[in-house]
Amino acid sequence: MSYDIDLIDQGTQRPAEVARHEEGGTYCLGGLPEASLNVTYNYSKFYYEHLDKENGIRWLYGKSGRDVEHKLAAAVAALGTERDTDYWKATAGNAGYALSILLGWARQHPSAVFQGD
Repeated sequence: MSYDIDLIDQGTQRPAEVARHEEGGTYCLGGLPEASLNVTYNYSKFYYEHLDKENGIRWLYGKSGRDVEHKLAAAVAALGTERDTDYWKATAGNAGYALSILLGWARQHPSAVFQGD
């Protein structure tokens, strides 16, 4: 199980354009230049603890980059971004790294809105 999270440009109704990336649990080889990230459910305990006790990472859904930037930044600071070599391992650093990607996109596209699942 995982979360498919997109940051949607409100003008085009498509994922916002970002630097080409190969991040997340599933991705296109060669990368995609779209704000779309698949995040494993394995990290969910960290998201319930640091983002929202009831909704976890789904707390982002329906909110703009501007609206989530502060809380994402605090979560990334608390969790860190040191990744384990095993993407699937539920570590604070793996969870924080995924949030750091979303934070970068939120800062790049403050009026775009997160959607998921």
